[in-house]
Amino acid sequence: MNMLISDRNRKLIFTLVIFFIISFSVISAQETLKSTEEEYYDFLALQGFTERPTLNYRTLSDSVWTIKEGASHPWENQNLGTKRRLFDLLDLKIYGPELFNSINTAAPYGQNDGALWQGKGYNLSLTAGARLEAYGFELTYKPQLSFSQNAAFDFIRPSPEYAAYTDRGAVYGYYGVPYVDAPQRFGDRPLFTYDWGDSEIRYTWKTLTLGFGTQAIWLGPAQINPIIHSNNAPTYPKFDIGLRKQSILIPKVNWYLGDIETRAWWGYLSESDYFDNDTSNDHNLITGFTIAYTPPFLRRLSLGFNRIMLSKWGQKSNYKTIFTLLLPEMISDAGFDENDQRASVTIDYLLPIAGLNIYLEWGRNDYQGEFNPFLRYPFHTEGYTVGVKKSLNFKNSFRGEILLELTNLENSRDYDRIIPWYATFYSHHLVTQGHTNRGQWMGAGIGTGGNSQYLGFKLYFPRGNGQFFVQRRNPDLDYSWYIDSRNNPGAPAEMGYRMFLDFGLSGLYYLNKYLSLTGSLVIRDEQNPLNASNADYSPVHRVNAYISMGLKFKF
Repeated sequence: MNMLISDRNRKLIFTLVIFFIISFSVISAQETLKSTEEEYYDFLALQGFTERPTLNYRTLSDSVWTIKEGASHPWENQNLGTKRRLFDLLDLKIYGPELFNSINTAAPYGQNDGALWQGKGYNLSLTAGARLEAYGFELTYKPQLSFSQNAAFDFIRPSPEYAAYTDRGAVYGYYGVPYVDAPQRFGDRPLFTYDWGDSEIRYTWKTLTLGFGTQAIWLGPAQINPIIHSNNAPTYPKFDIGLRKQSILIPKVNWYLGDIETRAWWGYLSESDYFDNDTSNDHNLITGFTIAYTPPFLRRLSLGFNRIMLSKWGQKSNYKTIFTLLLPEMISDAGFDENDQRASVTIDYLLPIAGLNIYLEWGRNDYQGEFNPFLRYPFHTEGYTVGVKKSLNFKNSFRGEILLELTNLENSRDYDRIIPWYATFYSHHLVTQGHTNRGQWMGAGIGTGGNSQYLGFKLYFPRGNGQFFVQRRNPDLDYSWYIDSRNNPGAPAEMGYRMFLDFGLSGLYYLNKYLSLTGSLVIRDEQNPLNASNADYSPVHRVNAYISMGLKFKF
């Protein structure tokens, strides 16, 4: 019997031991980014029971909610996670543990799930962690272990003329533009993934904060598909510095001039194993800058600006790129085409008296160096997400929420009429991996070149909530227009468009104030999954059933 333990197995055993220890610790917990608790708190903010702790930039460390004293709402059974003191100047918080399982019967489905790849078959994610706080410092360890059966299914084969793909990338790589690292399937074997998740070390003095770690970033007000950054992809190492939400006051007279929030960060992105064999381009530098402001005369209105740039790792010094992003136009170093930039503006208006939230993120992935070309056609390379959220009150402690969110990332018309080459929102011809990390989209989980329309209703009750939603999607119409239709000029391109139509039910139930159970069922009708219809132009159907169950322990 071989008693030797490999380095990979040692890491797995060590992590499982940490999970075991954490699971039986009895100390308070805190909210996790985009968790059921955070979504519930945001629902309370919609009604005026609390205020959002951030304006535009959100991570686990920034998601610190305070419920107003005496707020009358019927969810006292949902443990709000008040913090307990361990020593006078030291706090320890526990996250989870949380177990998530899902099954896809016919094709991959899932987004905003970190490093987890929810392919066909069985999928598993286990997260847990702890945070130690003292003297302004925070030390957080919250990894994610995941498994995907990654079973075989039919998908669109990458076009053979795309030289960017080699070996495994030529088999499993992205079907559209060649310079995107977004595999359709991660090989032909089951996947085991260790991700550092929301781990970091941070120091905060008042609202000035700086940290190093891998915590996922959520930028902007979108609930499902933020354009610039989400937690859809695996995490990456980064350093950030900035101001958390801060009121601006003129000294002595104490005049309030609004709230401000700003953050800058530098990160280390990685290529997946299903792109190319060139080891010299395996990593990219992401530089980001975001600022948001709330005017004093409209304290429920937040205006934000986000800008990021991807560069080849080692090409630029880390300190210089952030100053490049502060330039108002694509000039100087920012104008060189080896840098891949995206920017967006956000508007987020919350009106608790009406239980209403209206938001918009409008972005571009390219710039004109002068104002006049922008004025002539401001829609060049645009993308947007717009949404409305409304609360509804019912009798007997029942309250509801309606969410409508629309996203469009299709190419602007000038790519077809003016520009002779093909591109798409999350791609770049020199930073060849595109807007991805380790093979998954960093922005909207729907991916590049398509659109999404989501309508959902959630009903809250004292022991949990239930939800129904319908979503329609066109995945990557840019591919349909610019590649597939030109490769098959004899067939009407619109007859082969892919369309995903989802009908979903989900629920959360608190077994007690510490233990919650979640579940969901989504039926997806994929029409023309290979971008081709039947001979009579009737649609080809592939139906996928997505079943998930989660168990979470919250102290």
